[in-house]
This record gives sequence, C-alpha cells and structure tokens, in this order.
Amino acid sequence: MVDITDPTSSDHRPAIVICAWDAKEAAWDPIEDLSGQPWSPAGARTVAVPAADPDILASTLSAHLSDGRTRALLLVGRTRRSDGFRVQIRAENRTLDGAGRMNRVGPSVARATAPVADMVRALNEAGLIADASSDAEDDVGSYLLYSVLANLEEGVDTPAIGLLRAPEGEGDAAVTRAVKTAAQAMARHLSPLPRSRAG
Repeated sequence: MVDITDPTSSDHRPAIVICAWDAKEAAWDPIEDLSGQPWSPAGARTVAVPAADPDILASTLSAHLSDGRTRALLLVGRTRRSDGFRVQIRAENRTLDGAGRMNRVGPSVARATAPVADMVRALNEAGLIADASSDAEDDVGSYLLYSVLANLEEGVDTPAIGLLRAPEGEGDAAVTRAVKTAAQAMARHLSPLPRSRAG
C-alpha cells in the first residue's frame, strides 16, 4: 500500500481514505487478491485506515485530511434504523455518550461534503436499496463525521467527506459492493493533483 505521508510517493492520483470504524466489521477489506495491492476506483487511490479508539481515530483521519493529497474520506459502518444502505448527510455536535457538546464553540450541526446525491444514485443503479438521511445516529460514526468536519483546516480545498451505513445483518459481498460504488461516485468528483502536491 502506498503511504500517503511518504514524500517520495510516485502515485499522483488523489487519495480517498476509507475507514470502517468498528473493529468487528469484517465486510470491507481493501486487499482483494494475492497482489497485496488495495482496490482503487478509476482516477483515485484508496488508503485504508483501521478501526481504533474514537479520539485517536479522529486525530488520524484529520491528519490524513490535512495532507493535500487526500481529497476524500469515506466512513463505513452500520445503521440500526434502516433496512437499506444510507448515506448520512449531517452529524450533531455531541460527545460519544450524548451527554453534552463535543465542541463548545463549534456549530450544532456539520454537513457532509461528499456528493451525496450521486452516491445514492450510484448505489441504487448498482441494485442496492439506498437513500440519504439527515438522521444522525448516536454512535462512533456520527462522532467521527462531526469531528473531522469541525477540524478541517481553513483556507484549503474542502475534501469530500461522507458516511456510508449498511443495514445490520447485510452480507459482506453487498457491503463491499456498496463501499466500492460509493467510493467510485466520490472519485468522479476529484480532480487530479497539481504537480506541487503530487511530487
């Protein structure tokens, strides 16, 4: 796997970080074959970030997003509120336990920057029942979505950040297909890296 932080990297495609935040989630594995190379959509490359403690994971994801070569983040998890796939549109300013605000000076709600409509359309065209939802579930996924959106650096191009939820009990094959489909939809909106960032 190409290291996004390696300044000698010769891969000039913009990176999409894909993170399944639940350590028990085995459905998404970016390594498809014996080559050891991660799957990537056309025009982009994927960087898999494994599950970890939520605060550590939030810092890790924000660090990836501060690198100009990372142009997108796709969070992947489960939904308890739908029988179909969902692309979550927003996240609330809440601590993990829901007892208070995560960020005292931050906005009450942060909106995903990913091309949600295109992602939902692509999922449906792939034969997967999917919709967009502003229903922010009280879990690590919503916590991470708000955290990375609230910590984006000012004055830089806004990366595409989205959260894909699979129904509980959905099989590995369908989840893998949904992740690939959503990432491909995101990649279609990414422009090539300028040489100053690519080098």
